[in-house]
Amino acid sequence: MTALTAPQFTNEAAAVAHLEASRWPDEVSCPHCGSLNVHRMGGKTQAGMFLCNDCRDKFTGRTGTVMERSKIPVHKWLLAIHLMSSGKNGASAHELHRGLGITYKSAWFLCHRIREAMNGNSGSPMGGAGGQVQADEMYVGNTSKRSKSYRKGLKRKAVAVALVDPGTGEARAFHMELGAGANLVREILVKNASRKSTLVSDESKLYTKVGNEFNAHETVWHAANEYVNKMGFTTNNVENFIGTFKRGMRGTYIHCSEQHLQRYLNEFSFRYSNRSGVGVGDVARAALALKGIEGKRLTYRIPH
Repeated sequence: MTALTAPQFTNEAAAVAHLEASRWPDEVSCPHCGSLNVHRMGGKTQAGMFLCNDCRDKFTGRTGTVMERSKIPVHKWLLAIHLMSSGKNGASAHELHRGLGITYKSAWFLCHRIREAMNGNSGSPMGGAGGQVQADEMYVGNTSKRSKSYRKGLKRKAVAVALVDPGTGEARAFHMELGAGANLVREILVKNASRKSTLVSDESKLYTKVGNEFNAHETVWHAANEYVNKMGFTTNNVENFIGTFKRGMRGTYIHCSEQHLQRYLNEFSFRYSNRSGVGVGDVARAALALKGIEGKRLTYRIPH
């Protein structure tokens, strides 16, 4: 049986059971009050729902997740999560629109909800004593010279900073809405990287001052065609992540607005941090993304 023909991708009952097993591996708990005193309801109209005997609220496996209030079947949700998790460059809304048989508008919103589920890191500082953190900035958008709005220069592009811990393979990327600035780069670095680690960057002046706050700051001079410095340090890992992100944006997604750039960065960071190179396969990666759906909502209308 191949991954795409698994029962949870073709059968709704199997998909619901898979979702419930992922969310409640031991015992079903109420997402409203946390009580374990719940029971499964029956009947034609309420089959598949749970009732909490304490707060008397009803709920399903979707309640309190990015799937809440979605009319798309669960098996299509699971297939979309698998496709977006397994493809190195992701899966566009148009691909899911055609493959899942849903409208493009639904597919677009579904993709952003899945990216919201992929939003999250370990929370612990990257690097550490004896470790290193590679940092590099990238400029996104406004690349097509055929576009009527094209203007030359980096100031018209969106800016993001990527961090990679080559020891653990973890990647994090952040959209800098105010543009590239040494103070903004410092804020990102000190919040996400241990100062006991070695900061590795290129010759950009964005890292000169903040590098003094780390155990050491190693520079790779790309302007002099240097890709491994005399101490053996390189920025190849973070450049690999940036290259993967840019290939995905050019080949799969084509375009994204600055408003949604952070979600795309989260998506690529999630896949890079959980890639096969660090021992995480496609099935395990999709399972991690499914675990991330809980406690997150994404709405474009203010709830009343």
